[in-house]
Amino acid sequence: MNVLLESIRQTLLPGVKIASLDPHNPVVVHYVPPPWQVLGTGNYAAVFYHPDFPDQVVKVYAPGRSGQQEEIQVYRRLGPHPAFSQLLYAGDEFLILKRLHGITLYNAMHLGIPIPKQVIQDIDEALRYARQRGLFPHDVHGRNVMMQDGRGLVVDVSDFLHQETCSAWKDLKTAYYWLYRPFLSPLRVRVPYFMLDLVRLVYRLWRRFTDAWGHFLLKGR
Repeated sequence: MNVLLESIRQTLLPGVKIASLDPHNPVVVHYVPPPWQVLGTGNYAAVFYHPDFPDQVVKVYAPGRSGQQEEIQVYRRLGPHPAFSQLLYAGDEFLILKRLHGITLYNAMHLGIPIPKQVIQDIDEALRYARQRGLFPHDVHGRNVMMQDGRGLVVDVSDFLHQETCSAWKDLKTAYYWLYRPFLSPLRVRVPYFMLDLVRLVYRLWRRFTDAWGHFLLKGR
């Protein structure tokens, strides 16, 4: 751990360039010092790994984006669970997490890799467990969940303290059972990224409209 911390503080943090251009879209990594590599990006932060430390990842928040302390609290409430990562170290500007290996459901759709029903069931169970620990699973979508060896994993818990209702996972499950399993899965369809991103954009706009309409109806009562 000491060697990893030294590399983070002397190489990664001084050299990495991250920007949050839109709070509703993933942050942008403009530069990462070698041999560090980008593993993924979210709306708050980017995740990096070092080839010498394949079982740990480092999450660095973009300037101006909050949420680190909330994520620390989430991991402490979760404790050890096979479907979630674990917090290994919390620094002033970063978190070191246990690395989850696998492929996101988003990328599986793009590559035409079958998504077994067990993956969905595992994620369901993991989210129930999180609720039992006093958390509120939020913004669980295809980029935030993974599968490895036919089992489901949840890779982003940064919004699990948000108490407002979120139907993202419920809507994804509906699409899985009503569209993916009967039609796309048997054909091994490879969905281009631009189509996946278009679906994501349309869904986000639809959710904004339905949320606004719901608030309007409540105010009218």
